[in-house]
Amino acid sequence: MFAIADVAGFQEKLEEGVKLFVPTLKAEEGKTVTFDKVYLIAKTDSDVTVGTPTVKGASVEAKILNHGRGDKIRVFKMKRRKRYRRTYGHRQGYTEIEVTKIKASGAAKAAAPKKEDKEAK
Repeated sequence: MFAIADVAGFQEKLEEGVKLFVPTLKAEEGKTVTFDKVYLIAKTDSDVTVGTPTVKGASVEAKILNHGRGDKIRVFKMKRRKRYRRTYGHRQGYTEIEVTKIKASGAAKAAAPKKEDKEAK
């Protein structure tokens, strides 16, 4: 079973037990966070529920393992023949999470829209 949900502004494929690095979340280590914007839930290959735009009643719970910062990247700017050179670095913050539960309660497949006959009108 997996779900596609919005995590810190990015759509991520989430499965139970998977550890994942996401942009920094504002919560303490060891706490549980819930992601309510679930766009798709797939129980099997043939049992897929797609939301319009989200699946109602579905959510994903994850435990925050730790916070950290990634490797430093170097940015170098230069304009030739102008004596202009700038070097600076950046370290992106991240949060490591582990998906603990995917709740699909209330997530039912949408019924196919009824076709109206033009003759009936």
